[in-house]
Amino acid sequence: MSIVTKSIVNADAEARYLSPGELDRIKGFVTSGEKRLRIAQTLSESRERIVKQAGDQLFQKRPDVVSPGGNAYGEEMTATCLRDLDYYLRLVTYGIVAGDVTPIEEIGIVGVREMYTSLGTPISGVVEGVRAMKNVAASLLSAEDASEAGSYFDYIIGAMGQ
Repeated sequence: MSIVTKSIVNADAEARYLSPGELDRIKGFVTSGEKRLRIAQTLSESRERIVKQAGDQLFQKRPDVVSPGGNAYGEEMTATCLRDLDYYLRLVTYGIVAGDVTPIEEIGIVGVREMYTSLGTPISGVVEGVRAMKNVAASLLSAEDASEAGSYFDYIIGAMGQ
């Protein structure tokens, strides 16, 4: 839920007008909109590069994942792993556009640990892949934009319990 929606819902629940502080936060949200959209666009346009490079880094750092018996062993399972990384990158862009982690939480984090555990997928490997995407994405962005985007990657990493 964006800061705009949250502010309106809270004010309406209390049958009041938006406070000066809420209006200032909304103004900041609107003012930063162009920046957030630019970051999301860069990540979206670079998604194949980000996912591929992050996957390569993950598989180099964690060869057990792509070795026989590993969760990404074989072409099909490797593609599934990369698909999952792409999914988390997409969630990051949703959060950036919204200026809030709520879309990440509501769409893709609830139950993720249980799902990976039931599949026998090491969560540490998924977390390592998300960290690698954060690093690749940062190399494509200015330091300020990388910091903004990084907080959403960090949210996913933290939500997975690592």
